[in-house]
Amino acid sequence: MNTSKLTLVGAGPGDPDLISVKGVKAIGAADVILYDALVDDDLLVYAKPSAKKIFVGKRAGKHSRSQTEINMLIVQYAFSHGHVVRIKGGDPFIFGRGHEEMEYAEAFGIEVKVVPGISSSTALPALQGIPLTKRGLNESFWVITGTTRSGELSKDIELAAQSTATIVILMGMRKLREIVSVFTGYDRSETPVVVIQNGSTSKEKIAIGTVDTIVEIAKKKKLSSPAIIVIGDVVGVHKQFNYEQLKTVLA
Repeated sequence: MNTSKLTLVGAGPGDPDLISVKGVKAIGAADVILYDALVDDDLLVYAKPSAKKIFVGKRAGKHSRSQTEINMLIVQYAFSHGHVVRIKGGDPFIFGRGHEEMEYAEAFGIEVKVVPGISSSTALPALQGIPLTKRGLNESFWVITGTTRSGELSKDIELAAQSTATIVILMGMRKLREIVSVFTGYDRSETPVVVIQNGSTSKEKIAIGTVDTIVEIAKKKKLSSPAIIVIGDVVGVHKQFNYEQLKTVLA
Protein backbone atom coordinates (compact mmCIF):
# COMPACT_ATOMS: atom_id res chain seq x y z
CA MET A 1 0.00 0.00 0.00
CA ASN A 2 1.34 3.42 -0.97
CA THR A 3 1.41 5.69 2.11
CA SER A 4 3.35 8.46 0.39
CA LYS A 5 1.83 11.89 0.95
CA LEU A 6 2.61 15.54 0.25
CA THR A 7 1.12 18.46 2.15
CA LEU A 8 1.72 21.95 0.78
CA VAL A 9 1.62 24.42 3.67
CA GLY A 10 1.43 28.20 3.39
CA ALA A 11 3.46 29.75 6.22
CA GLY A 12 2.05 33.25 5.85
CA PRO A 13 3.84 36.55 5.22
CA GLY A 14 6.75 36.17 7.67
CA ASP A 15 5.56 36.39 11.26
CA PRO A 16 5.49 32.76 12.48
CA ASP A 17 2.33 33.47 14.49
CA LEU A 18 0.43 34.05 11.24
CA ILE A 19 0.50 30.40 10.14
CA SER A 20 -2.82 28.55 10.46
CA VAL A 21 -3.55 25.96 13.15
CA LYS A 22 -3.94 23.38 10.39
CA GLY A 23 -0.51 24.31 9.07
CA VAL A 24 1.05 23.76 12.51
CA LYS A 25 -0.65 20.36 12.75
CA ALA A 26 0.70 19.37 9.34
CA ILE A 27 4.25 20.30 10.37
CA GLY A 28 3.84 18.19 13.51
CA ALA A 29 2.79 15.19 11.43
CA ALA A 30 5.62 15.45 8.89
CA ASP A 31 8.30 12.83 8.35
CA VAL A 32 10.24 15.19 6.07
CA ILE A 33 10.01 18.98 5.86
CA LEU A 34 11.20 20.96 2.86
CA TYR A 35 11.17 24.69 3.60
CA ASP A 36 11.92 27.97 1.82
CA ALA A 37 14.00 31.04 2.70
CA LEU A 38 10.89 33.10 3.47
CA VAL A 39 9.80 30.61 6.14
CA ASP A 40 10.70 31.54 9.73
CA ASP A 41 12.87 28.85 11.36
CA ASP A 42 10.71 29.12 14.49
CA LEU A 43 8.05 27.10 12.69
CA LEU A 44 10.34 24.08 12.70
CA VAL A 45 9.91 23.72 16.48
CA TYR A 46 6.49 22.23 15.77
CA ALA A 47 8.11 19.28 13.99
CA LYS A 48 8.58 15.97 15.75
CA PRO A 49 12.21 15.22 16.74
CA SER A 50 12.54 12.45 14.18
CA ALA A 51 11.48 14.65 11.25
CA LYS A 52 14.08 15.36 8.59
CA LYS A 53 14.33 19.10 7.88
CA ILE A 54 15.77 20.23 4.55
CA PHE A 55 16.29 23.84 3.46
CA VAL A 56 15.52 24.28 -0.24
CA GLY A 57 15.29 28.08 -0.50
CA LYS A 58 17.63 30.77 -1.74
CA ARG A 59 19.95 32.56 0.66
CA ALA A 60 23.08 34.58 -0.01
CA GLY A 61 26.21 32.44 -0.06
CA LYS A 62 24.32 29.14 -0.13
CA HIS A 63 23.51 26.75 -2.95
CA SER A 64 19.94 27.17 -4.14
CA ARG A 65 18.02 24.24 -5.58
CA SER A 66 16.18 24.45 -8.86
CA GLN A 67 12.46 23.76 -9.05
CA THR A 68 13.23 20.49 -10.81
CA GLU A 69 15.48 19.41 -7.93
CA ILE A 70 12.79 20.31 -5.40
CA ASN A 71 10.17 18.34 -7.31
CA MET A 72 12.43 15.30 -7.36
CA LEU A 73 13.17 15.61 -3.63
CA ILE A 74 9.45 15.68 -2.86
CA VAL A 75 8.88 12.42 -4.72
CA GLN A 76 12.06 10.80 -3.39
CA TYR A 77 11.25 11.48 0.25
CA ALA A 78 7.56 10.72 -0.14
CA PHE A 79 8.46 7.20 -1.26
CA SER A 80 11.33 6.70 1.20
CA HIS A 81 9.90 8.37 4.32
CA GLY A 82 6.14 8.82 3.90
CA HIS A 83 4.67 12.23 4.71
CA VAL A 84 6.46 15.19 3.13
CA VAL A 85 5.45 18.69 4.20
CA ARG A 86 6.49 21.46 1.86
CA ILE A 87 6.39 24.82 3.67
CA LYS A 88 6.23 27.92 1.52
CA GLY A 89 6.09 31.60 2.40
CA GLY A 90 2.72 33.26 1.94
CA ASP A 91 0.22 31.06 0.12
CA PRO A 92 1.60 28.19 -1.99
CA PHE A 93 -0.83 28.89 -4.83
CA ILE A 94 -0.08 32.63 -5.18
CA PHE A 95 3.16 32.92 -7.17
CA GLY A 96 4.51 30.05 -5.08
CA ARG A 97 4.79 27.27 -7.68
CA GLY A 98 2.67 25.15 -5.39
CA HIS A 99 0.53 23.78 -8.18
CA GLU A 100 3.63 22.74 -10.15
CA GLU A 101 4.76 20.66 -7.18
CA MET A 102 1.26 19.26 -6.75
CA GLU A 103 1.10 18.15 -10.40
CA TYR A 104 4.54 16.57 -10.25
CA ALA A 105 3.77 14.58 -7.10
CA GLU A 106 0.37 13.44 -8.37
CA ALA A 107 1.98 12.16 -11.56
CA PHE A 108 3.74 9.61 -9.32
CA GLY A 109 0.53 8.62 -7.57
CA ILE A 110 1.31 10.61 -4.42
CA GLU A 111 -1.65 11.99 -2.46
CA VAL A 112 -1.50 15.78 -2.16
CA LYS A 113 -3.25 18.10 0.26
CA VAL A 114 -3.04 21.88 0.47
CA VAL A 115 -3.11 24.09 3.57
CA PRO A 116 -3.61 27.68 2.36
CA GLY A 117 -1.55 30.48 3.87
CA ILE A 118 -2.07 34.20 4.36
CA SER A 119 -0.57 35.92 1.33
CA SER A 120 1.82 38.82 1.81
CA SER A 121 -0.16 40.60 -0.89
CA THR A 122 -3.12 41.04 1.45
CA ALA A 123 -1.55 40.75 4.90
CA LEU A 124 1.22 43.32 4.68
CA PRO A 125 -0.94 46.26 3.57
CA ALA A 126 -3.45 45.34 6.29
CA LEU A 127 -0.73 45.31 8.95
CA GLN A 128 0.15 48.85 7.85
CA GLY A 129 -3.47 49.94 8.19
CA ILE A 130 -3.89 50.13 4.42
CA PRO A 131 -7.15 48.65 3.08
CA LEU A 132 -6.81 47.14 -0.38
CA THR A 133 -10.40 48.17 -1.04
CA LYS A 134 -12.19 51.23 0.31
CA ARG A 135 -15.56 52.62 -0.66
CA GLY A 136 -15.24 55.69 -2.82
CA LEU A 137 -11.59 55.03 -3.71
CA ASN A 138 -11.49 51.79 -5.69
CA GLU A 139 -13.55 48.81 -6.80
CA SER A 140 -10.94 46.06 -7.02
CA PHE A 141 -7.35 45.07 -6.36
CA TRP A 142 -4.88 43.29 -8.59
CA VAL A 143 -1.97 41.10 -7.55
CA ILE A 144 0.71 41.01 -10.22
CA THR A 145 4.20 39.57 -10.50
CA GLY A 146 6.71 42.27 -11.33
CA THR A 147 8.95 39.92 -13.27
CA THR A 148 7.78 37.25 -15.70
CA ARG A 149 9.40 33.86 -16.24
CA SER A 150 11.48 35.36 -19.05
CA GLY A 151 12.71 38.15 -16.77
CA GLU A 152 10.65 40.85 -18.44
CA LEU A 153 8.29 43.32 -16.81
CA SER A 154 4.76 41.92 -16.72
CA LYS A 155 2.53 43.42 -19.42
CA ASP A 156 -0.36 43.33 -16.94
CA ILE A 157 1.22 46.28 -15.14
CA GLU A 158 0.40 48.56 -18.06
CA LEU A 159 -3.21 47.39 -18.00
CA ALA A 160 -3.34 47.94 -14.24
CA ALA A 161 -1.96 51.46 -14.58
CA GLN A 162 -5.03 52.36 -16.63
CA SER A 163 -7.45 51.20 -13.93
CA THR A 164 -8.62 52.62 -10.60
CA ALA A 165 -7.68 49.37 -8.85
CA THR A 166 -5.19 49.01 -6.03
CA ILE A 167 -2.13 47.28 -7.50
CA VAL A 168 -0.01 44.91 -5.42
CA ILE A 169 3.21 43.89 -7.13
CA LEU A 170 5.28 40.95 -5.92
CA MET A 171 8.87 40.27 -7.00
CA GLY A 172 9.15 43.73 -8.50
CA MET A 173 11.86 45.57 -6.57
CA ARG A 174 14.51 45.20 -9.26
CA LYS A 175 12.09 46.75 -11.72
CA LEU A 176 10.72 49.50 -9.49
CA ARG A 177 11.97 52.26 -11.78
CA GLU A 178 10.39 50.58 -14.82
CA ILE A 179 7.13 50.08 -12.94
CA VAL A 180 6.74 53.71 -11.91
CA SER A 181 7.65 54.78 -15.44
CA VAL A 182 4.61 52.88 -16.72
CA PHE A 183 2.33 54.65 -14.24
CA THR A 184 3.87 58.03 -15.05
CA GLY A 185 3.02 57.40 -18.69
CA TYR A 186 -0.65 57.29 -17.73
CA ASP A 187 -0.53 60.54 -15.74
CA ARG A 188 -0.32 58.74 -12.39
CA SER A 189 2.75 60.50 -10.98
CA GLU A 190 0.88 61.68 -7.86
CA THR A 191 -0.62 58.27 -7.03
CA PRO A 192 0.44 57.06 -3.55
CA VAL A 193 2.87 54.13 -3.31
CA VAL A 194 4.24 52.07 -0.44
CA VAL A 195 7.06 49.53 -0.49
CA ILE A 196 7.14 47.02 2.37
CA GLN A 197 10.29 44.94 2.88
CA ASN A 198 10.35 41.89 5.17
CA GLY A 199 6.83 42.75 6.27
CA SER A 200 5.46 41.40 9.57
CA THR A 201 8.97 40.55 10.81
CA SER A 202 11.48 42.28 13.09
CA LYS A 203 13.39 43.32 9.93
CA GLU A 204 10.44 45.19 8.44
CA LYS A 205 11.18 48.44 6.59
CA ILE A 206 8.81 50.65 4.62
CA ALA A 207 9.08 53.48 2.14
CA ILE A 208 6.06 55.58 1.30
CA GLY A 209 5.62 58.28 -1.30
CA THR A 210 4.14 58.74 -4.76
CA VAL A 211 4.83 57.24 -8.17
CA ASP A 212 7.05 60.27 -8.78
CA THR A 213 9.08 60.00 -5.55
CA ILE A 214 9.10 56.37 -4.42
CA VAL A 215 12.26 55.28 -6.27
CA GLU A 216 14.42 57.85 -4.49
CA ILE A 217 12.73 57.31 -1.12
CA ALA A 218 13.21 53.53 -1.34
CA LYS A 219 16.84 54.06 -2.37
CA LYS A 220 17.46 56.47 0.52
CA LYS A 221 15.99 53.98 2.99
CA LYS A 222 17.99 51.14 1.36
CA LEU A 223 15.03 48.91 0.67
CA SER A 224 15.52 45.73 -1.33
CA SER A 225 13.95 42.31 -1.85
CA PRO A 226 11.95 40.61 -0.48
CA ALA A 227 9.37 43.36 -0.68
CA ILE A 228 5.94 44.14 -2.04
CA ILE A 229 4.90 47.29 -3.86
CA VAL A 230 1.40 48.71 -3.37
CA ILE A 231 0.17 51.43 -5.72
CA GLY A 232 -3.18 53.16 -5.40
CA ASP A 233 -5.23 55.85 -3.71
CA VAL A 234 -5.81 53.62 -0.67
CA VAL A 235 -2.15 54.04 0.26
CA GLY A 236 -2.97 57.67 0.95
CA VAL A 237 -4.83 56.68 4.13
CA HIS A 238 -1.55 55.57 5.74
CA LYS A 239 -0.64 57.86 8.63
CA GLN A 240 2.87 58.39 7.25
CA PHE A 241 1.79 59.40 3.75
CA ASN A 242 0.88 63.03 4.46
CA TYR A 243 4.02 63.43 6.60
CA GLU A 244 6.23 62.21 3.74
CA GLN A 245 4.41 64.51 1.33
CA LEU A 246 4.99 67.50 3.61
CA LYS A 247 8.71 66.67 3.90
CA THR A 248 8.96 66.55 0.11
CA VAL A 249 7.30 69.95 -0.26
CA LEU A 250 9.52 71.53 2.41
CA ALA A 251 12.65 70.05 0.85
